[in-house]
Amino acid sequence: MTSNQAAWLLKANTPLEVGDAPMPTPGPNELVIRNAAIGINPLDFHMQQSGVFVQQWPAIFGCDVAGKVHEVGAEVRGRFKKGDRVIGHAINLVSGRPQDAAFALYTVVPADKAAILPDAIPFTQGVVVPFALEAAVCALSLKQPGIAMPGVSTPALGLPYPSLEPASSGKSIVVYGGSSSVGSMTTQLATAAGIKVISIVSARNFDLSIECGAVEVFDYHDSSFVEKVVEAVAKSGQEFVGIFDAVSTPETYANDLVILGKLGGGHLACVHPPPDAVPENVKAGMIFGVDDVATPVWRDYVTLALQAGKLKCLPSPLIVGTGLEQIQEALRKCEAGVSATKLVVEL
Repeated sequence: MTSNQAAWLLKANTPLEVGDAPMPTPGPNELVIRNAAIGINPLDFHMQQSGVFVQQWPAIFGCDVAGKVHEVGAEVRGRFKKGDRVIGHAINLVSGRPQDAAFALYTVVPADKAAILPDAIPFTQGVVVPFALEAAVCALSLKQPGIAMPGVSTPALGLPYPSLEPASSGKSIVVYGGSSSVGSMTTQLATAAGIKVISIVSARNFDLSIECGAVEVFDYHDSSFVEKVVEAVAKSGQEFVGIFDAVSTPETYANDLVILGKLGGGHLACVHPPPDAVPENVKAGMIFGVDDVATPVWRDYVTLALQAGKLKCLPSPLIVGTGLEQIQEALRKCEAGVSATKLVVEL
């Protein structure tokens, strides 16, 4: 008899406790994945600290999984079978169900939020992709504003999906915090949609942003970087879409608004609630990293792009350790702050 374990959060702001968990079963369009690696996101330590988004206690959370398909739902046809190597985005964030969370040996993932992982890519690398991929699609490709949280809308940049053979869109976007997990992925997907990306990072992460596809990179430690970004956008000859701010602090918002002001406005897509006061020519929103808008990317792009080397597992993983017991240490490291890497636990 197969048994499951999970890293449980019994109440907010307490350490995770590893213990038995029910063995999940898949719904009609779901997979059960036997996890080989899980990824850690800043969202995770916010959930642990405050209980935000937790819908039932005790809770299991976490978004990123990579492993082998253990069981396939009745209506999952063709794309997946038992034993397939996959990556997947667990959606406990919206469902609230413990079985839909990553911090366990077995996790339920919607078939629409999973993709075959090529044999050449280790689980510990592939697992950096899922949450960042979905968040990036939500930042770039929503056509109509939705609700991120009460009183805060999602951004609706309406940009094309990534393609293996992108044609120029004639558009440009600024990615602020381009070395973060979501910033790196947004740079990759925008580039694969034919959009020119201008990236703001620290000088030590220039190479990472360029590898992800940025055409120009600027160091936020440079006292004149705002003027340089404005100049780079203006001289690109592309239509300026706006800014994706993967940092989203008062300091970055102040810089965002100066850049947008000098370039005539545009979209401001944020990872936290956007600034309260924005000019009329700025459309500000906060991404919510679970949306069906990502389905075509999961279905038609991810596996082929990974195979072709057009989608890279960046930033590179930092493996914290092996076993569910290591998730707490990974969360501690995440809270302390990491740069140009994604924390991963092997199972």
